[in-house]
Amino acid sequence: MTRHDETDESILEEAMDWFLRLREPSRSPADQRDFAAWLHRSPAHRNAWMKACKTWSLMGATKPADERRSHETSRTTVPLPRRRSAWGTTAALALAACLVLAFAGPPLLLHYRADFTTGTAELRKITLEDGTVVQLGPRSAIDTAFTKGTRSVTLLAGEAFFDVKHDPARPFTVDAAGVKVTVLGTAFDVNMKPGDTTVELMRGVVGLTVKGAAHPFELSPGDSVTVGHREGRISRSRIAPEDMAAWRNGRLFVNDVSIASVVEELQRYHSAWISIPSAELADRRVTGLYDLSDPDRALEALVQPFGGKMHRISPYLRVLALF
Repeated sequence: MTRHDETDESILEEAMDWFLRLREPSRSPADQRDFAAWLHRSPAHRNAWMKACKTWSLMGATKPADERRSHETSRTTVPLPRRRSAWGTTAALALAACLVLAFAGPPLLLHYRADFTTGTAELRKITLEDGTVVQLGPRSAIDTAFTKGTRSVTLLAGEAFFDVKHDPARPFTVDAAGVKVTVLGTAFDVNMKPGDTTVELMRGVVGLTVKGAAHPFELSPGDSVTVGHREGRISRSRIAPEDMAAWRNGRLFVNDVSIASVVEELQRYHSAWISIPSAELADRRVTGLYDLSDPDRALEALVQPFGGKMHRISPYLRVLALF
């Protein structure tokens, strides 16, 4: 027996499709009639519709109070989405596009540029032709270019830990969004995010060149340097080497960073798209250690100290909110 309070995954997908279709200015009376028939097919369909409405409400697309309905839907109290501004339609389409991109991941987007990629929650150890060992984090991608005199790697997405084979005749370089690391033999982590790139040095010495900066500089073991992509701002801190690249052991260690920044990291381990509509919550600062083997539990632990909650909207969406 199927419980009516459970929403079937495929029905929920249909509900989200209906939400987008009924927001289109070109929707027709036939669409309204078809939607009414779909809505009254079963309690599961009505539950799915309410869940879809809740999803979009949490995302900022509030439900209208006054709604045009055809006579077939006049008996139901479930609200239909009205025609909104061009911004509203664009936002809906943008969210749909974001979901597609989140599920597709680097294997699809970077297939033709990358030599090695990983998917959601996938870790991969690679031995390059010179003996250097690279550990790729989830949703990450690298491109390699080796010659007789050079060894170059470009981090195209995500995060990678490098244990470089010593070779004085061939310097090893890693380029990540304008941040260039040059080494002979060492171990370090490079994490490239939309807003910045962070380099953490576990052992050895590396030279760091930042696009737009006047001079390169060196890192010593325990140094962590973050470079902002937009303004080129450079910030330095110290981290215990044993806490660096903790993701390799299924842990995420963060020190005085925003919740939004932590969510960026956890997104690589979660098959669902994670949203934080509240800027107040997203900007809160946290320090802690999180279990990457259970991303939902990590999200809950992340926001609970601030009175926040994680809402499981569907298998494809998590929303963090202050209610």
